[in-house]
Amino acid sequence: MRAAQPQKTGRIDRDGVGLYYEVYGEGDRTILFVPTWAIIHSRCWKAQVPYFAEHFRVIVFDPRGNGKSDRPDAPDAYSFDAVIEDITAVMDATGTDAATLVGFSFGSAVAFAAAALWPDRVDAVVSTGAWAPIVPPYPERGAHWEAEVEAPEGWQKYNRRHWRRNYADFLRFFFDKVHNELHSTKQQDDALAWALEGDGEMLAMTLDSRAEGAALIDEAMYARVQCPSLILVGDADAITPPECSYRIAQITGGELQIRSGGGHAVHARYPAWFNVTMRDFLARHLGTYAPAPKPRPRRQKRALYMSSPIGLGHARRDLAVTRELRKLHPDLQVDWLAQDPVTPFLAANDEALHPASRLLANESAHIEAEAGEHDLNAFQAIRNMDEILIKNFMVFQDILEADRYDLVIADEAWDVDHYWHEHPDLKRSQIAWFTDFVGWVPFAGNGPREAFLTRDYNAEMIGHVERNPLVRDRAIFVGGKEDIADLTFGDGLPHMRDWVPRHYEFSDYIIGTHPADFGARADLRAEFGYDDGRKTCIVAVGGSGVGAQLIRRILAAYPFARARIPELRMIVVTGPRLDPAGFDWPEGVEARAFVPDLDRHLAACDLALVQGGLTTCMELAAAGTPFLYFPLRNHFEQNFHVAARLDRYNAGRRMSYAESSPERIAEAMQDELLNPRIPHPVARDGAARAASMLGELL
Repeated sequence: MRAAQPQKTGRIDRDGVGLYYEVYGEGDRTILFVPTWAIIHSRCWKAQVPYFAEHFRVIVFDPRGNGKSDRPDAPDAYSFDAVIEDITAVMDATGTDAATLVGFSFGSAVAFAAAALWPDRVDAVVSTGAWAPIVPPYPERGAHWEAEVEAPEGWQKYNRRHWRRNYADFLRFFFDKVHNELHSTKQQDDALAWALEGDGEMLAMTLDSRAEGAALIDEAMYARVQCPSLILVGDADAITPPECSYRIAQITGGELQIRSGGGHAVHARYPAWFNVTMRDFLARHLGTYAPAPKPRPRRQKRALYMSSPIGLGHARRDLAVTRELRKLHPDLQVDWLAQDPVTPFLAANDEALHPASRLLANESAHIEAEAGEHDLNAFQAIRNMDEILIKNFMVFQDILEADRYDLVIADEAWDVDHYWHEHPDLKRSQIAWFTDFVGWVPFAGNGPREAFLTRDYNAEMIGHVERNPLVRDRAIFVGGKEDIADLTFGDGLPHMRDWVPRHYEFSDYIIGTHPADFGARADLRAEFGYDDGRKTCIVAVGGSGVGAQLIRRILAAYPFARARIPELRMIVVTGPRLDPAGFDWPEGVEARAFVPDLDRHLAACDLALVQGGLTTCMELAAAGTPFLYFPLRNHFEQNFHVAARLDRYNAGRRMSYAESSPERIAEAMQDELLNPRIPHPVARDGAARAASMLGELL
């Protein structure tokens, strides 16, 4: 799912070649992201477009030969002249008088050429990973272009014949070189997918035409550039020598920014650094947007709280922590950076929402889009959420640069934890990091690739924490040491139970409101009308829309359950993101869209049927309410971390959705009512303990 959608799309005809473009945002100034070599298309700017579109008008277009643009079948259609003139054609079609041009690799040369040719239409150039014939290329890159190599290795794959025979093999090699930094698997996978929309014959034609037109890109051309320029480069670029960028900066007088250890595509691998650097450059030279520090007229303790939107359980525990924290610091101002479905919950509890929350890209919608029938590969879903996460991190970073907060409280805010560890110089406040699990876990049935990827992500996280231990001012594990999964982070990596205690403190489990504080259960049942002799069963599937199929399966089980349990009363809470009108309701089943005090109802009912989310399951365990839980298939947290914790508490009956026919669900419901298990006690003071840890930072 994209972090932003275009306001306008279109196609223009350039001498019989159709070019597809997209326009985002409505700013006073325009940024045009120039296509790079036709090996990939405009999605290569996905980490930049959503953020800059909040403050600029942004245009992208696909290069001739890839994406949604046409694929000419003659080399001269890919000439430098044609490619450079595509820029002004798109600007004319979109009513753009002048723009900042941002070019990557080959697109850098195109952007600078346009600036030299049409100085009145280009107000600045931003270049990254610049290719230019003014500096000799790496000799091995073109040494085998026309050779006959039967089984090419390495740069021998940069070969016309090999592209015809096995284009995908060349692409895998090439993008391993483009994204040669450690832990770049997502960037490599993205680039490969985009490149496979093109073909080797087309790409060879682009090189044939480039050889004829390279003389256009000479030092004299760069010397004619009059506008400000920013040149970003990784000093470990394995595609084009960094000296290209160094020389361009010398000739143009442009600002040079070098990313130590960076490869060819630093805008993709280090997007937070790239975006901040580009934002500040444009602000200095063009007077465009940059966060403006706000005055603080009086001293007041302030915290920015980020609560994960993937389910409402985080919000309930975060509110409990906040209330305890206010007992320690009564004057504390808490602003919440949150999104649906957390925002209605916060509003119902009179909490203050930061106005920038409206700029956040929706994470819950992405999770729903990734889900199948009671199936969510949570690791891959979060991995595929990278575009949304960098957009939301930039919203957060702008807030912290404009406004002073004494403390950031981040409940599984993966974006902040990742980018502040990757770029500690961006840190602007103390931060307390909350999580109830540590470590991505592969499913054996998903093969060696998932095991490799989860290990790589775990290794990156471990490296971040161990290299920069001061980024997290407090790291709080929501649970005890015994709640850490009895697993390793992957081959050759530490055991979770050894590593986590060295880097986390433990709050014990945090309940929003502990059921012991609800009063007598008989009084609670009387309040809700659950004391009328019926057996009340509540079905709840969380705050996202992923639970729709589970609700349908349980509704199909209702007649069988009613036959076994004649006194059964079933209440189904669809949650804020599922419309009750989308279900066929058997007679006798009560439907409710949203119940703000659901935890109290769960403590009062006789039985619950829920998904495998930790918060709801632990609320039921604390209340002693019997329940069935159905972990989502391929959801590593629910199947490994949550299930192990519930086993420790002797809470709930784990059900396999795939093996749970309506009749089987009805049978399990009856069994749990007849033979309820007695869960171990759940701590009552987790929120207070967590608040005490936070209070020491204020």
